[in-house]
This record gives sequence, structure tokens and C-alpha cells, in this order.
Amino acid sequence: MKCVYEASQPAEAHIIKHLLERTGLFATIDGEYLQGGVGEIPASGFLRIMVNDADYNSAKSIIKTWDEAEWDESAWQGETPTA
Repeated sequence: MKCVYEASQPAEAHIIKHLLERTGLFATIDGEYLQGGVGEIPASGFLRIMVNDADYNSAKSIIKTWDEAEWDESAWQGETPTA
């Protein structure tokens, strides 16, 4: 398996994992349970989303498309968008 993404927080890791799973790719989160060691281990780089080697390029493309999408923040803040 290959690391396709390093998340900065658990919620982000799960969003990426579910995004990949919705497209039919198998993904796992490595390092999720290392959070309890923060203070004794480096506090970043331990939440990694892993995919099968054969799915790596597809997963990178999916994540790039998601990351570059323009989000309408007013849609989730309960505000009325202005034209």
C-alpha cells in the first residue's frame, strides 16, 4: 500500500477516506490511534491515507480534484448567498 495523503486532523482523514471509498477505491487510515502519544512523538505526519499500489494514481487525481474544488461556504454556514 502507498500513502496517498497526509491529513492534519482526524476529520480530514475520514473525509478523504470516504471520498475515495465513494469512488470504489479501498483506503485505510494509518496512525489514527497515535494521537494519544502527541507530546512524545511528532505532532504531524502520522495520519496517512493509504491505498493499494494500483489505485495510487487514481486516488491522487480524485484528491486533487476535491482539493481544487471551489466551495460555497455560505451553503454550510446557513447564510443566504448574495448575487
